[in-house]
Amino acid sequence: QVQLVESGGGSVQAGGSLRLSCVHSGNAYSNYALGWFRQAPGKEREGVAVINFSGVYTYYADSVKGRFTISRDNAKNTLYLQMNSLKPEDTAMYYCARAKRLFVTPSLVVDEYNYWGQGTQVTVSS
Repeated sequence: QVQLVESGGGSVQAGGSLRLSCVHSGNAYSNYALGWFRQAPGKEREGVAVINFSGVYTYYADSVKGRFTISRDNAKNTLYLQMNSLKPEDTAMYYCARAKRLFVTPSLVVDEYNYWGQGTQVTVSS
């Protein structure tokens, strides 16, 4: 049984920082790409940042490049998202997800992920 549990969300002012964590339970964690996605009210879920199974390859949405950093600790089965210089438009529910297939180069496409956490809310005020 695969479970993903996010934490670290909260309310901050614009320019502030937050660090999200996602703990993965279940086997084969280190064989799969992982990603962070977000969904604002009334909008579709969108990819924010993804990382391959080893952590060597990362890819970011243009809107967060240079501000967000994705990383993973395979020894701790944990995925992270460091978010700096936060903007009001970053306000959303943030989800971590695991890719459907083993050892793939990840993308930001939602349909390529089949295990999802319950989400953690990030609210940025101006």
